Amino acid sequence: MRNYYIVLLLILSTAVVKAQATFQRIDNFVIKENLTSNGKIAIVAVDSADAALDYINGTFKFTINGFEQSLAFHDGVAVPSHAIESSTFVYFKHKNQEKTTGKLYFLYKKENKITPLKINGLLLLIIPALILLVAYAAKRLLITFIILAIVYGYFSYSKGLSVTQILESAFQVMKNLF
Repeated sequence: MRNYYIVLLLILSTAVVKAQATFQRIDNFVIKENLTSNGKIAIVAVDSADAALDYINGTFKFTINGFEQSLAFHDGVAVPSHAIESSTFVYFKHKNQEKTTGKLYFLYKKENKITPLKINGLLLLIIPALILLVAYAAKRLLITFIILAIVYGYFSYSKGLSVTQILESAFQVMKNLF
């Protein structure tokens, strides 16, 4: 009888230990300003309802504007080592075993405050296409709209946004729709 109790105790203790171990995986994340306002941002691991996942601890690989970095998460938050010098576009990508999550942000910096603005990648393709379509329809305004398209392209490129980032962000949005 004593042996049965020992086996039962071992089975229950194994179930308790397995229940306490949580699976460490980041499926979604958001970008926020670091609390210390030192020109850095924080990557916060969240669930589908944008609630922070405090149990995420460990090192995860992210690609930030094409450069791979290993970020150390503690209580669901990681801070990249490089500070943001000026307003810029930044494309964040994290790859799990099942899926890849990529998000495009415009980081607006004013003095020491950084405001991250999430950008839908599809809009970066649709807006210039609509402008050129309207310009083609109104041929008299074609030169004005072409100049606006060039200014739009220069602004995007000068702030760190490349064509590959636009296309990859748009592809991620379309993939998440289906």
